[in-house]
Amino acid sequence: MLWFALAALGPACAAPPLTVSDAWVRATPGAEVAAAYFTLHNPGSAPISVVGVSSPLAGMAMIHETRLTGTQTSMRARDAVAVPAGATVRFAPEGLHVMLHDLHRALNVGEDVPLVLLLSDGSSVSVSARVRPLTAP
Repeated sequence: MLWFALAALGPACAAPPLTVSDAWVRATPGAEVAAAYFTLHNPGSAPISVVGVSSPLAGMAMIHETRLTGTQTSMRARDAVAVPAGATVRFAPEGLHVMLHDLHRALNVGEDVPLVLLLSDGSSVSVSARVRPLTAP
């Protein structure tokens, strides 16, 4: 009987296409930018991609990747980040991250920054990222 009740609810009870954990933002005092980090996990049986990010606290949010080539560090924008079925992808310092540009106000350590991850299947995932100090690892 419970199975029929859940089946009748359809997609409302479906597992989220992507889970997000350990979301945080590095505060950069006096700057109009900040970087957001988190861990993505795809519990599904099909790959999914993050194709965009937004935040009501920023004029623009973009996926970036920092790379070290020899002794040169470079940062470039990414159009999307694929998360294979059953896989985990980390957004972390010195790697993938979300750049929040044109912040509408200063971010305070301890506050939560809302982020919305836009997915390749047309859905989105809302995330709350806690602001940590500039010295956070």
